[in-house]
Amino acid sequence: MSSNSDLPLLKTRLSIMMFLEFFIWGAWLPLIFGYLPSLGFEDLEVSAILWTFNVSALIAMFFSNQFADRNFAAQKFLSFSQLIGGLAMLGLFWVKKPDGGGSANFWLFFGLMAVHTLFYVPTISITNSIAFANLKEPAKEFGPIRMWGTIGWIAAAWPFVFILVDWAKVPAMGDVGFVAWLGDALSASKKGDALREATSYTFVASGIASLLLSLFSWTLPNTPPKPASEAGGTLAWAEALSLLRHPFVLVLFVVTFFDAMIHQMYFFWTATYLEKAAGIPGNWIMPVMSIGQVAEILTMAALGFVLKSLGWRMTMVIGILGHAVRFSVFALFPDVVPAIAVNVLHGICYAFFFATVYIFVDEVFPKDIRSSAQGLFNVLILGVGPFVGTYLCPKISKFFPADTAQEQFRGWFIVPAGTALFAALLLLLFFRPPKKAEAG
Repeated sequence: MSSNSDLPLLKTRLSIMMFLEFFIWGAWLPLIFGYLPSLGFEDLEVSAILWTFNVSALIAMFFSNQFADRNFAAQKFLSFSQLIGGLAMLGLFWVKKPDGGGSANFWLFFGLMAVHTLFYVPTISITNSIAFANLKEPAKEFGPIRMWGTIGWIAAAWPFVFILVDWAKVPAMGDVGFVAWLGDALSASKKGDALREATSYTFVASGIASLLLSLFSWTLPNTPPKPASEAGGTLAWAEALSLLRHPFVLVLFVVTFFDAMIHQMYFFWTATYLEKAAGIPGNWIMPVMSIGQVAEILTMAALGFVLKSLGWRMTMVIGILGHAVRFSVFALFPDVVPAIAVNVLHGICYAFFFATVYIFVDEVFPKDIRSSAQGLFNVLILGVGPFVGTYLCPKISKFFPADTAQEQFRGWFIVPAGTALFAALLLLLFFRPPKKAEAG
């Protein structure tokens, strides 16, 4: 733990770490759901590529986080992982669809994405662990630190408003005036091959940020491992799993699965929904979705106060209900204004549930297994939940055929909305953390 005089500098370094960590992810995730089919990949191939992220969360639970907990200094693990993951991400830029037709090289794309996710996914838990280990009052201080991860996600999205503009269709500023020129520029999105090529630069942005974080990790405070001999020789992940015998941990584990599943459905469908059902230009998809991250900044900043006022259970229940409201608005009001406005609930969905889960784990789980405990819940948040969501989305899509995009999405979004209501009720009725944790 750093001294009080070092605390502002420490928080700045942790904030930069979070900024880069989530810039890496936010640069490529929102647009990849439309980008992969544009490369000519079939539905199963698209799912396989997306599943690499989820499978990596499971592998991280049993291997990567075990090293961070017991055998490896966290900041060194972060540096090495971001170096390898960043190089793999840069490689994805060069996997192109052939000019003469056909599809891109699936196995090359799949392999590079698998390498990236295998090394990147564990760092989500590791960055949390570094922050928790070096903050004096994590429940109070983690929210503002993690908020910079949200800012990083937003920073990755907004430049693509202009990168994805079809500038050939935009008149010269001198011919129409600045206001008219800006309106034309922001509404003229690239399409087809041009859109696909411009979207590929998301991998360049992500890869460069990963390499920067690899270098920056050497400035982070030393977060040494705790040897297994000090905890009886038990594997960290096995000890973390053993805590599922407590009913309150098991209930939270099940609810986290449902919430992670429907969270993935949001990312799987929303970009297509905004363009086809709400009529939003393609170059505005990432910025519109990033509205949720802007709102997340405010909710993360207020998270400490909300936790103190409402406690763990009610804060998480509100987070899950945010999903129910958002999906219901998507289903019932497929127009531009409500489709854009309701994205502000993403901040509540993420901060009041997922970020709260991470803080709760740090509060309740023993110190020597906290990285693996974070990894245990990341198995659901980044692994099993999204895996099932990705698997179910195409099946739900085929189950609700319709004549118009609005009618089609109405049927699709009702499913996660109902699931969110069920998960919130389950948490409200059966989640009873110990009084010590509740007071914290």
